[in-house]
Amino acid sequence: MFENFKARAEASGNTEVKRFATTNEALHFIETFLAQEGVKDEVGSYAVWAKSPILKQVDTKAWAEKFSGLHFEVTKALAKGAKVGITQLNWGLAETGSMAQDSTDVEQRLASALAWIHVAILPTSKIIADIPALMTKMHPKNDKYITLITGASKTADIERVLAIGVHGPERLVIVCVDDLELEGAAS
Repeated sequence: MFENFKARAEASGNTEVKRFATTNEALHFIETFLAQEGVKDEVGSYAVWAKSPILKQVDTKAWAEKFSGLHFEVTKALAKGAKVGITQLNWGLAETGSMAQDSTDVEQRLASALAWIHVAILPTSKIIADIPALMTKMHPKNDKYITLITGASKTADIERVLAIGVHGPERLVIVCVDDLELEGAAS
C-alpha cells in the first residue's frame, strides 16, 4: 500500500515522500532538513512543530537550542512567519496519496497551513486504502475537524493560471515511519 500512496502523493505535485524504518532515522532526517532549510530566529525562517506523539522521543530543549528559530509552541504569529511547519498525521490514503487528521487543535491547522513547507509525519502502518476505509476509522461525532491534505497548495482559479502556495504550503514533505505508532488511532 505504501508504494501506491507514494506514487499518488508525489504525482500531486511539489510533494516528496520519504520512508524510514525507525523513528530515530526519521528524526535524523528532520534535523538535517531543518539545517538545510536554514531554520533560524528570523521571520520567514522559523519552524513550528505542533504537539504530536512523536515529540515524546525528541529532546525539544536540545533541538530548540540547536535551531534558535524552532518553536514547539505554535501561535498564529509564529506559524505565519514560519518557513517550515511540522505535524503528525493520523492516516494516509493509498488511493489518492492524501493524508487525514483530526485538526480540532488549532496548532495542527496553523502548522500545516501557514508555513511555506509542511513536513507531515505519518506512521506507515496507518496508510489505508481509501476514504470509505477512513470513515471506518474517523467519524465526525468523535473527530470534530477532519482535514484531508493532498499535495502542496495550488489553485488555477485566476485566469486558469496555476499558482502554487497561494492558500497554504508550496511544498509538502511526507515522512513515513515504519516503527511509529499513533496514540489514540484505532487500527
